[in-house]
Amino acid sequence: MELWVPITVAAAFSQNLRFMLQRHLAATGLSTGGATFARFVFAAPLAAALLAVLLEVREETLPTAGVRFWAFAIAGGVAQICATMLVVALFSLRSFAVGVVFKKTEVIQTALLGLVVLGERVSATGLLAIAVGVAGVLILSDPPEGGAGWRRFANRAAIYGLAAGALFGVSAIGYRGASLALDGHFLLRSVTTLMWVTVFQSVAMALWLGWREPGEVTRVLRNWKVTALVGLTGMIGSLGWFTAFTLQNAAYVKALGQIELVFSFLASWLVFREKTTTRELLGTACVVVSIVLLVLAI
Repeated sequence: MELWVPITVAAAFSQNLRFMLQRHLAATGLSTGGATFARFVFAAPLAAALLAVLLEVREETLPTAGVRFWAFAIAGGVAQICATMLVVALFSLRSFAVGVVFKKTEVIQTALLGLVVLGERVSATGLLAIAVGVAGVLILSDPPEGGAGWRRFANRAAIYGLAAGALFGVSAIGYRGASLALDGHFLLRSVTTLMWVTVFQSVAMALWLGWREPGEVTRVLRNWKVTALVGLTGMIGSLGWFTAFTLQNAAYVKALGQIELVFSFLASWLVFREKTTTRELLGTACVVVSIVLLVLAI
């Protein structure tokens, strides 16, 4: 078994825990921005400490971050901030599990981004996977209260989920590009990328919240017992994703990362005691089938 496989599974599990904690934060009064900020503000010092230990153990110096690195890192960082805010907002519209399924359209959208940006061809099986996945998303986006015409599909849950998936795809490409722009051992490159990205995200979110939501930063810090756990699980998850992106093509990593769907439905059933409708199960099944087909295609 290649190293990136267990690393990706661990990252998916940690990310699911982080989304659960962020949902709890949103439910206790923090805004979408505040719950998102919690994801980064505690992760940055943890990543910096991990990098310091790694540099000491390996007796190496900090890799030089050039223009190419910062271009990829900032693009990925901004995309992840926006995507995370959309996912937190999405949880208030639909159940936890279905919200994660919407976000998981990132696999399909990453494949499309690879075709458009990198010129990577999609096989016939890959095209079938995309079609099945789109069908699943349309079924999932049909709101429980129904509706007529295009409004049955063009609702906020669908828009938030699809946008989050696209932005997470952009962040994956950005982080892989940033990590590959550095020299050194793969773990050193991934941790360095993680540290600089989380520092940038923490500063950017703090400035944004200070301007748009005065007092929210203080509320995040006041709830440190929970927000610190968000930062810890976020840092562990991001370390896994960054390392996997360094070792393997982002499309493969994202495809395997769909195992998070299993974790999210278990959380929905065991933790949040949420019920899943037949329609939601059908839509989720389509998305899962599309994932399997996509894995076969790549």
